[in-house]
Amino acid sequence: MSTRTSALDAVVYGVDVQSGDVRGDAPSYALVRYDGEGVTRDVVSHRKLRRLIDDEEPAIVATDNMYELAADKDQLVHFLGTLPSGTKLVQVTGAEQPEPLSRVAKRHGIPYGKEPMKEAEAAARLAAHNVGHEVSAFTDTTTVKVSRGRSTGSGGWSEDRFTRRIHGSVKKRAREVESELETANLEYDVDIREAYGGYANAVFTVEARPEDIPVSRNRSGDVRVEIERERRDGIEFRPLAKRHDHVVVGIDPGTTTAVAIVSLEGEVLDVWSSRLSDTADVIEWIVERGRPIVVAADVTPMPETVEKFRRSFDAAGWTPARDLPIDEKQHRTRDHPYDDDHQRDAMAAALYAVDAHEDQFDRIAAKLPPGVDRGEVTARVVAGGESVEAVLTDLEDDDGTDEEETEHEPRELTAEERRIKDLERQVERLQSHVETLNERLEERDGRIADLESELESARRQERKEVRRDREVTRYRRKAERLEYERDEARKEVEALEKKVERMKALWKLDHSNFSDVSAKKEGLVPVKVIEKFTKGAIREADEQYGIAAGDVVYLRDASGAGRSTAELLAGFEPRVVLKDGGLSEIADEILFDEEIPVGPADDVAMQEVDELAVAREDDVEAVIDDWHERAQKRKLDRKAAMVDQLISEHRAGNNEVT
Repeated sequence: MSTRTSALDAVVYGVDVQSGDVRGDAPSYALVRYDGEGVTRDVVSHRKLRRLIDDEEPAIVATDNMYELAADKDQLVHFLGTLPSGTKLVQVTGAEQPEPLSRVAKRHGIPYGKEPMKEAEAAARLAAHNVGHEVSAFTDTTTVKVSRGRSTGSGGWSEDRFTRRIHGSVKKRAREVESELETANLEYDVDIREAYGGYANAVFTVEARPEDIPVSRNRSGDVRVEIERERRDGIEFRPLAKRHDHVVVGIDPGTTTAVAIVSLEGEVLDVWSSRLSDTADVIEWIVERGRPIVVAADVTPMPETVEKFRRSFDAAGWTPARDLPIDEKQHRTRDHPYDDDHQRDAMAAALYAVDAHEDQFDRIAAKLPPGVDRGEVTARVVAGGESVEAVLTDLEDDDGTDEEETEHEPRELTAEERRIKDLERQVERLQSHVETLNERLEERDGRIADLESELESARRQERKEVRRDREVTRYRRKAERLEYERDEARKEVEALEKKVERMKALWKLDHSNFSDVSAKKEGLVPVKVIEKFTKGAIREADEQYGIAAGDVVYLRDASGAGRSTAELLAGFEPRVVLKDGGLSEIADEILFDEEIPVGPADDVAMQEVDELAVAREDDVEAVIDDWHERAQKRKLDRKAAMVDQLISEHRAGNNEVT
C-alpha cells in the first residue's frame, strides 16, 4: 500500500448509483458524507444531490465513474460548470483508463464492499487521502459578454430612435464593465462591435475565474450581461497527489535543470524545470514524487551531473545509442504538455527509457503472483541486477530453520532484516551525499546573496515599469474614450445647428412682418415636405421642422395611406395638402370628412431648398378655392345619393305591404 498523507480539510461526498440509470430512469444515489472522523449515509435523488452540493459546498465529490453523474460528455461539462467554485469532482479509480474500485481500495487499505453505499464510502475515504484524479473541463479564462437585451425591431415609437437607445445602453454598460475590470487590476482583452448609436455587443476575455470578477450575470431592460468560463478542448484529469511509486526519471542538466517523472506504464506524472535550484532541490523534488528505478539522459555518454543523481538513488542508468535528435524528441513528446525545450528533453529521455525497458517490465509482471508489489520487484531486478525468482524467494516469509545448520554457523537474515540493511546502506550513501552538498551550499551562500540582491533590484525595476505601463494603457484608453465622446457630441451639435437654421428660415417665412424678410419673399408661403404618406414619414417631418395647424403640407408620394395614417395627418389640422400621386379611397374620405383641402402639387409653383419649400400664396389659395367648389359638388352628390336610397327603400317597403 502506498503511504499517503490525508489532505482532508473539509467535507468529502462519496457518491454511487443506488438504483436507476442516469441515461434513462431518474436515478437515486448512495451518498456518504465524510468529514475525516465519521460518516453519515443517505439515499438521495439526483436533484437533491445537486441541491446538497450547492448548499454545503463540499471540498470533493468523489465517485468511481464520473459518468454515473452525467449521461454524456456535454452533460458532464454542464455538471462541472454548475459546481461551486471550491468543489472538485474526483474520479478515484484513475484517469482515462480507470481501475476497478475494489483493486484501488485494496491497494490503499480502504474497506470495500459491493453494495452501493459501501462503494460510496470507499470513494469518499480514498479521495480524503488524496487518491484519484480531479476532473476538469474549464480553464481560468472567463468571457464576459455585454449585448442587447431585446430585439431592435419596432418599439412603439420611431424605430431609429428605439435602435439608437438600445445600442447606447449597451455601450454605457460595456464601459461600466471595463471600468470595474480596471479597478480590480484584471488582465483582459476586449472585442467591440459598433452599431448605430453605440455598441451591438462588447466581449471581454478576462484572465480570471468567474468568482474573481467583480461583474455579475444579469439582464435588465435593453442590456444583457453573460458570463461563461472558457472550455478546454476535452476533459482533463489532474492527480490529487503525486504517487510515491517506483518511476523512471529523465534529467536534462545545465544552466536550467529539467526533470520528468514517468510511471512504469509510460504515463507522464510530472515535469519541472528551474534555473535557481541546486542538486539538493532537485533530489527533494524527485523524492516527493516517486522512487526512481531508472535515471535517463537524452545524450550519450551520460553527463556527470545525471550520473550523480543516478548514484544518489542507487538506480539503473539509461542513455540512447546516440544523442536523440530534436525531431525525434518532439515526436515522442507530442502528446504531453511542456513549458520549454529543457522539459521536453527530460521527458523524451524518460519516455525512451520506458520504451527500452518495456519488454523487461512486462516479463517481470508476468512472473509475479497476485499481491506482490510490482514496483519493488522491478526495482531490485532492473537496478539491483537480481533475478525475479531470487527476489520472490527473498520476499517470502521464512520462519523455519534448516536442520542441517550447525549452531556455529551465523543465522540467515530474514527478508525484513536484509531490507533494513539495504536501507541503512542507502541512508549512509545519502548522508554522505548530503554532507558534500552542504559544503557546496556554504561555498555558494555568498554568491547567492549577491544574486538575490541583484534579482530584488531587477524585480523592483520591473514592477515599476509594469505599473507605469498599466497606467499609460489605462490613460490611453480613457483618452480614446473621451475623444470618441467628443466627436459624437460635435456631430450632434452640427445636426442641431442645421436644424436651428432650418427652423429660423421657416419662422421668417411664417412672419411676414419680420424686419429681415426681403421684399422678394413677400407673397410666399412655407411648405412642409413629407416624403411619403406614412406615419413614420409624418413623425420624422414633425421632428425635423414641426407641423402646426394652418401649415401647407406637401406629400411627395400620396399613395398607400390607410385610415390611421390619414387620421394622424388630419390631427395636425393643415391648411391644405398638396400631393403627388393618387390618394387611397379611405384616406380621401377621412381628409374630406375633416374638411382638409387636398389638391395636386402640379397646380402650385414651388421652390425647394434642402428639406424646405416655398410656394406662391396665390397658387395655394387657388387650390383651396378649387377644392371648396369640388367639395360643394361632392356634398350635393352625396345628398342626392342618400335621397335616391331613401326613395328606393320606401318603395321596396310598400311593395312588401301590398
